[in-house]
Amino acid sequence: MPVYVYKGLETGKYYEFEQSFHDEPLARHPETGEPLKRVIQAPAIVFKGSGWHATDYRKSKDEKSNGEKEKRED
Repeated sequence: MPVYVYKGLETGKYYEFEQSFHDEPLARHPETGEPLKRVIQAPAIVFKGSGWHATDYRKSKDEKSNGEKEKRED
């Protein structure tokens, strides 16, 4: 189940709650009744490195701009 972060509007404290995707966002803290606002955060996944696009779709040094490979004479 995903974890959502909420901020208390009166105290400014941050809370984490496990909720289903289908649950409505919380309006009040379940225990204290404090009004809450859901905080949008950056995703937990980060892509690093050159990536598949650079390695799979990059033109090679021997390739011409029109898509034909240069012929080498050995």
